[in-house]
Amino acid sequence: MILSRRPLGSQGLSVPSIGLGCMGMSQSYGPAVESESLATLHRALELGCNFFDTAEVYGPFANEELLGKAFKGLRDKVTIATKFGFKIVDGKQVGVELDSRPSHIREAVEGSLKRLQTDHIDLL
Repeated sequence: MILSRRPLGSQGLSVPSIGLGCMGMSQSYGPAVESESLATLHRALELGCNFFDTAEVYGPFANEELLGKAFKGLRDKVTIATKFGFKIVDGKQVGVELDSRPSHIREAVEGSLKRLQTDHIDLL
C-alpha cells in the first residue's frame, strides 16, 4: 500500500497521511504485551505505515524503548515523532506538572535518543 504524504513545517519533513500512535502499547488500555506490540509495529511497517508517534511519558519511557527495540536496524525506514516536557521523577510522571525549561530539553532529548536507539529524532 502506498500512502499519500504530507509536508510538515518548512524544513522538508514529509510524513504519510496515516501514522500509528503507540501510547496504548505501553499504558492506558490494559496490560502491555510486548510481543503483540512488536508484531503490530512490524506489520504496520510492512503495510506501508512508517510514521510512529511516541513520548517519553508513555510508560514513562517504556514506549520509546519499545520503538527502539522494534526498529533496531530499520531506522532508515521509519519516521519517529516523540514528545517531551513532562515532569518525570524516579521513572514516574509527577501529576500533570510540565517541565519544558530550556535547561531540560537536552536531558530529555538525550534520553529519548538512547531509548529509541537512534542518533536522530524526526519530529520533536
